[in-house]
Amino acid sequence: MDALSEVLKVLRLETGIFLQANFTAPWCIDSAPGDEDVRSILPNAEHVAIYHLLVEGRCRARLPDGSLGVELGPGDLLLLPMGDQHLMGSDVQLAPVRAELLVEPGDDGGPARINYGGGGERTRFLCGYLACDKRLCQPLLGALPRLVRIPVGDGPATRWLMGSFEIGAAESGASRPGGETLVARLSELLFVDAVRRYVDSLPAGQGGWFAGLRDPGVGRALALMHARPGHAWTVDDLARQSALSRSALAERFGRLLGEPPMQYLTRWRMSLAAQALRAGRDPVARIAASLGYESEAAFNRAFKREFGSPPATWRRGKKVPDT
Repeated sequence: MDALSEVLKVLRLETGIFLQANFTAPWCIDSAPGDEDVRSILPNAEHVAIYHLLVEGRCRARLPDGSLGVELGPGDLLLLPMGDQHLMGSDVQLAPVRAELLVEPGDDGGPARINYGGGGERTRFLCGYLACDKRLCQPLLGALPRLVRIPVGDGPATRWLMGSFEIGAAESGASRPGGETLVARLSELLFVDAVRRYVDSLPAGQGGWFAGLRDPGVGRALALMHARPGHAWTVDDLARQSALSRSALAERFGRLLGEPPMQYLTRWRMSLAAQALRAGRDPVARIAASLGYESEAAFNRAFKREFGSPPATWRRGKKVPDT
C-alpha cells in the first residue's frame, strides 16, 4: 500500500491557476498573493500552495525574514507549500514590487502574465497556484519546508513538466468547456510530482512524515490508517499487518513521526471530521460512526480537544453557506 496516495485521495486539491512571468534585470518582487488576491483568483480557497518553474535565466528567492533562501537556474521548481510571502529577483536586496500589481490579463484568451524589469538579463517563469484544504493537507504540508528548491534537470521529465505548465497557462486564460477541470487536474499532478521529487531527494536517516512513508513498516501502518480511518485499529493490529512487532512499530513510528500511532490516527480522524462537518449535512453521530467512534459523546470529546469546541458548534461557525 502507498500511504502518500492514500493521503492524496482525500486532500481536496482544488482549482488551480497558472500565469507566465517575464523579468529583466534588475528586478525584485514580493511574489505571494495577498488574501484579497487569493479570493479574486481562487474564490473558494482555504489555503493556496505556490510553485514557480524557472524556464530561462537565473534568480534568487528567499523568505522575507531571511531564514530560507535559494538560488534558481533553468529547470528548477520552487515550491512554497504554505503559500508564504517570498521575495524573488535578480537581487533580493532591492525594494520589492508586489507581484499582484504587475499581473496583466492575457491577449485573446491567453494566460495572465507579468512583464517587469530594468531591461537586462532575462528570466522567465511559469507560475502555478493550487487551492487545497489546509487541515487535510497538514500531514503532507507540515512535512515540507516553507520554501524548497526542487531541481528538475533535463530530459523527458522536464519536457513533460514544462509542457504541462504551458498547457495550464493556456487553459487558465481561455474559457473553453472543461478548462477549469483540466487546470485543476494539471495543478494536482504538478504538485504531486513536485512532492515525489522532494521525497526522492531526502537523505537517508532523516526523520519526519516523509521518512515514515519511506520506512517499509511505518509506511505500511500509515497507509492502513489513511485507507481505513474508521477501522478499530490497535497498535497490535497495525504491527501485525506491517510485519513488525508491537514494540518495533511503536519505537520506529515515534522516532520518525514524533508521536505514537494512535495519537496520529486520532488527529487524522479529526481532520476528516472537520472536512465532513464543513462540507456536508451528515449528522454528527453518523460522522462519528464513520470514523470508528462507538459513541457520539466520545467523538465530541476528541473533537473538542482538537478544535476547542464541540462538533455542532464548530460546524455552525465554519459552514460554508449555500450559493
